[in-house]
Amino acid sequence: MTDTGLQGKRPLLLLIAGAKGAIASTLAIAITACRKTPEIVIPSLTTQGKFPFLSAVEETQIAGWDSNPQALTASALCQGVVPEPVCRLHADQLDRITVKTAPAPDLNLQSQVEQLAADIQEFQKAHDNCLPVLINLLPAAPLNNFDHCRSLSELYKTAGNRSMPDLAYALAAVTSGVPVVNFTPNAIEIPVLVTEAVKRGVPLCGRDGKTGQTYLKVVLASALKARRLSVDGWYSLNILGNADGKNLMEPERAAGKVANKTDLLDEILGYPVGGRYGTSTHKVHIDYYAPRGDAKEAWDVIDFRGLFDLPMSLRLNLQGRDSILAAPMALDLSRWIAALQRAGRSGPVPELGFYFKKPVGPEAPRTFQEQLNSIDLLERCCEEKMSSAASKAGERP
Repeated sequence: MTDTGLQGKRPLLLLIAGAKGAIASTLAIAITACRKTPEIVIPSLTTQGKFPFLSAVEETQIAGWDSNPQALTASALCQGVVPEPVCRLHADQLDRITVKTAPAPDLNLQSQVEQLAADIQEFQKAHDNCLPVLINLLPAAPLNNFDHCRSLSELYKTAGNRSMPDLAYALAAVTSGVPVVNFTPNAIEIPVLVTEAVKRGVPLCGRDGKTGQTYLKVVLASALKARRLSVDGWYSLNILGNADGKNLMEPERAAGKVANKTDLLDEILGYPVGGRYGTSTHKVHIDYYAPRGDAKEAWDVIDFRGLFDLPMSLRLNLQGRDSILAAPMALDLSRWIAALQRAGRSGPVPELGFYFKKPVGPEAPRTFQEQLNSIDLLERCCEEKMSSAASKAGERP
């Protein structure tokens, strides 16, 4: 169901899985604040000034799902990301956002998909002039492997009663013609989902938003590679005290996140770090430290070698804010994926690797410069397709 986008500018409707979590509530506050004071939000977006065929950011609408029964404002206050006066200033608008109860975890996968698809249809009727986009902001989950499934019926049969909420949301969105942003580390882009997305003209992007430590790792690794400095070892520690950090203390939930943060270094450099020692010397650790809350901190120790194989070292300390870094990226990606659907793109979009730890799709760009070049080219292609389509129809894009 490709939207060629020749019916004029339409606002985005963000359908958020995990709508009352730290990132989602921060995003909701940013969008409501943007309606009155766009100058405090727009400068944080990498898509500012892009996609003139989309409506302004200020017109963005939100709906979604969560298992938390609290009102959205109360949930945002509990998250403690945005200062209380700012939360309360926008409380009326926040609490008017429709957040449906997430499907019960004891439902099988097919039943969850059917319930969510019905919800999506209801959201679309309530916002019939909007372009819907699903944003997956659910917590990290244990790994599942359904790559062998070749049809939805086989997938539903194989999944049984296992709880896989991420996959349920993605399937409901794709079968409803809604593009998907997978900001989580959860590997939902299985072959049957990708096949359905291509068949229905639905673009997908993911996986695992690259917000702080890993973003800088890509930048530094790319710079060291360009300078022909050999990385001998890289030790990374990340502490955070929010719900995400607590969730990642369960090893089976952390496995995907740690793999995403680890694999990319060898991919960027083109060789296994630690090869001379016969074992990997790229170490990644995540620890929950409650006093930090959403204000995560990261340390990196980078050992590298230069002329005459002489060792050198670099230290990096990032004191960031997890949801403050992530929320603008989620909004950027929603605009990207909506624009790409209007331009006729479907299936995985690896060119958006700039935003992700583990870009999904073939030949994803790896180094920082490759990623910047890739999104520049993607933007030009998108706008050229829209301009061409509009010219043929005698309309302005």
